[in-house]
Amino acid sequence: MKPTNRIDKPTLRLYVPLQAAYDHFNAKLFDGTLPNCLITLRNTGKEFGYYAHERFGQEVNDGHTDEIALNPVHFGRGAEEVLSTLAHEMAHLWQYHFGKPSRNGYHNKEWGDKMKEIGLHPSDTGAAGGKETGQRVSHYIIEGGAYQQAFKSLDDEALPTLLADVWVKTPKKVKPKTKYCCPSCDAAVWGKEGLLVKCGDCEVDMEVAE
Repeated sequence: MKPTNRIDKPTLRLYVPLQAAYDHFNAKLFDGTLPNCLITLRNTGKEFGYYAHERFGQEVNDGHTDEIALNPVHFGRGAEEVLSTLAHEMAHLWQYHFGKPSRNGYHNKEWGDKMKEIGLHPSDTGAAGGKETGQRVSHYIIEGGAYQQAFKSLDDEALPTLLADVWVKTPKKVKPKTKYCCPSCDAAVWGKEGLLVKCGDCEVDMEVAE
């Protein structure tokens, strides 16, 4: 097996800066009011991340902590976009501790107003003109807004090494099967393109159906 380039201390290079980014955004966007939470990586498919209130607990002293999960499948978007997901989920955390969240997973107007306040515009399409409330709502970064300014003021120590999930592969496109018909009895079969197919009853070559 050929040797591969190894990333030095990848856990520290990812999680220490993520905590630093959380602390920075907490100070700049939420006046330092947010409690700490556990930041994790989870492959949740199409979602960029999620927030879970009091997801983890400690048996010894009955302590609990919230979770903010980031999806490494989408880390190729770049640090500003990835960390905007962190801020998005921090807005959910803020609402659970200081606002009035709706049913599980629903993005309501109070949350949307907070998002715009911190420089992220809610949108179910991730672009201008999308719905601002609903079950599944993303966002786009407001040009010159509070989030963008906070991101630009991040120290290098708060920029994580974004380790994309390289196990995730784009599924191969399956070519549609070709239909072959017998010119004599209209019997039909399907198979890959370019096959030489003979009708067993009529003993003639089958033709590609138009």
